[in-house]
Amino acid sequence: MAEPHSGGESRAASINPSTQEIGGTQQMNPRRLKGHKATATCCVASRLRPGVIASSGEDGCICLFDLRCKDVLFTIDVGEEPVSSLCFKAGNEDILYASSGTKVSCFDIQMASSWKPLETYSYNKDEINQISFSTKSNFLAAADDSGEVKIIDSCQQSLYRTLRMICSCVQFVPWKPWTAITGGLDLKLAIWDFSKGRPHNVIDYGMAEPDSNITNGNAGQCFNPAFVHSIAVPEVDMLPGLNKVCAAARGDGVIDVIDLEVELANMKSKSSSIAKGSQTRSRKADAQSANTMGQVLRKRTRLDYSLGGHTAGVSCVSFSLFGERGKFLISGGNDASVKLWDWSKCSYPEQASCSTHLSLTVNMNRKVNWLCTTPTDSENLVVCDTSKILKIYTVA
Repeated sequence: MAEPHSGGESRAASINPSTQEIGGTQQMNPRRLKGHKATATCCVASRLRPGVIASSGEDGCICLFDLRCKDVLFTIDVGEEPVSSLCFKAGNEDILYASSGTKVSCFDIQMASSWKPLETYSYNKDEINQISFSTKSNFLAAADDSGEVKIIDSCQQSLYRTLRMICSCVQFVPWKPWTAITGGLDLKLAIWDFSKGRPHNVIDYGMAEPDSNITNGNAGQCFNPAFVHSIAVPEVDMLPGLNKVCAAARGDGVIDVIDLEVELANMKSKSSSIAKGSQTRSRKADAQSANTMGQVLRKRTRLDYSLGGHTAGVSCVSFSLFGERGKFLISGGNDASVKLWDWSKCSYPEQASCSTHLSLTVNMNRKVNWLCTTPTDSENLVVCDTSKILKIYTVA
């Protein structure tokens, strides 16, 4: 049942990247949200109710905040195990999913009189790291420590498919209803057709890539493996005209921004070449094909320490919901910092370098577990670090 707690303190720290020196570093006193009794693990922001935030913690609880109020609205006692991940149901944000241990529980946040789960899914064999809900269907994904991703049909309340690869994070692709992306501790990023249970393409960060495939920045730091800790995919209506990409937060301090359409087009091209076998193509056809690919191809962008980025593993990454939605890529890391990248400038072909597009660095006192943004002009950056208190900043 609902439990009131003492909540917000002071106003959110206000940071304006447009008025700061490029790549400037800020040490601010943020607004602090209290409610958890142990480390906060995850936070999600409502898109339909600006200012409404849900957070989870190692105390086995979910806290719901409204940033217009001082105190936490209520808490949900999920159980004794830590709550590792949260997500709202797309299109109905009264429904909140939470992972705890090997199960996923579904709650109606309007039912303040009873916090009994509406549904509980126990398909995973090991502790769940992340859950994600598709914005274009009724599928829920849960990635666990065993490396499997369970795709759950929330309408049928049944297991739809199991994706097997060493996966620790998962996101759906909004503009491709049957496509999901996973990343894990095997240093691989996989783009899946989850209806068939097999990957379209796999990017192996453990293998050296030709320099021609990479723009901006250098290779990752040699002492930290390129584990994929977090994946972000922009919504369909974010920054129309820009490439359809995903961002991968890696353990070597790199954020890899990948053009998904090019990756899938390259796979189709390879498959077509194999299917044709030894069939030859005319020089004119080859020239036309090369020209077409040249028009759509955008090299992968690596945002790393050589550009002012993270000096330790990147734990989370997200596209901004405030202002021009998707303009900023926000990352948090084990170096106790949050970075704001104006990545949109890197996506235009006339931009030769992203070296000046780190807009802001916010120094934290602790490692960052998770972060999210809100669709508001103020109090729009929420950070969970290794403490039990959420930090709120204004970045606009």
